[in-house]
Amino acid sequence: MKQKLMLAAAALAALAGTAAAQGADLTGAGSTFAQPIYAKWADAYAAKTGVKINYASIGSGGGIHQLSEMTVDFGATDGPMTDEQLAQAKGGPILHIPTVIGAVAISYNLPGLPLSEHLKFDGPTLADIYLGKITKWNDARLAKLNPGVKLPDTDILVVHRSEGSGTTYIFTDYLSRVSPEWAKGPGKSISVQWPVGVGGKGSEGVAGQIKQVEGAIGYVELAYVTLNHLPYGLVKNADGTAFLAPSLEGATNAAAGTAAKLPKTTDFRISIVNAPGAKSYPISSFTWIVLYKNQPNAVKGKKLLDFLRWAMKDGEPMAASLQYAPMPKNMQAMVLARLNEVKLK
Repeated sequence: MKQKLMLAAAALAALAGTAAAQGADLTGAGSTFAQPIYAKWADAYAAKTGVKINYASIGSGGGIHQLSEMTVDFGATDGPMTDEQLAQAKGGPILHIPTVIGAVAISYNLPGLPLSEHLKFDGPTLADIYLGKITKWNDARLAKLNPGVKLPDTDILVVHRSEGSGTTYIFTDYLSRVSPEWAKGPGKSISVQWPVGVGGKGSEGVAGQIKQVEGAIGYVELAYVTLNHLPYGLVKNADGTAFLAPSLEGATNAAAGTAAKLPKTTDFRISIVNAPGAKSYPISSFTWIVLYKNQPNAVKGKKLLDFLRWAMKDGEPMAASLQYAPMPKNMQAMVLARLNEVKLK
């Protein structure tokens, strides 16, 4: 893990140098989950203001590391930083700024199953697949969830992310909520010790493994499934009343109840996986931009704050076109208030 982060740091340093030569005003790095919306925002903001933002989608773990080392102006992560990570950051206190809401889809490769026929999963069954306890597609538990579907006698190949990933954090957070064994074992993190399976680098790597290997199963963000026309499963909601497809509506519903109960003092490091509600998609999450409360460079700090305020007001309507749900209005107001706490030296 440390070696991978060092390699990522070297790659980003080179990238940042190139960006500076090209006149980039701000540099950021991290989440691949949020890369499509951040790229769209960067293009739109540059066209409007002339401020150029260079964003490297190296994974949430890399983004946290780069911000902690103060080699970028902001990081991006789908798994909030731990207390230990916050304490180790070189630039002092860090703020978590939620930006949009996304859903993680369960994708698979079963050639005999048409795209229109989505397999059904529940939390405990998904956990046991990733624990290596369910190894065949025609396992009795999968068959019971999918009556009438002819499941093949094919080995299940578990696919997961190979690098530190916010998408992994969201998925393992969910598995920890629905499986006591998973919670006690691998647990939730941007990087865990996987009991079984093979790794793919980035969402592209996971999707590539799924496409290439019959019987594979993996987790990828909804935007990636939609853009690449990948098959996806339906996941039973926390209420146990319905199997839901990953969707903007489902992600919004998962966030809405939580947002309404947030105290003004929240640090926004909150989870909405397995949220209650008949229409709440259970593998949903906020994604965050992380930045230093005390900005080391006043000029860059002002540009970053201006960009984030624009994103909250004018950028949010762009989210739906890329399969992200916008922030609830009450949370947008809270985030804008939190940005007022940033200090420019």
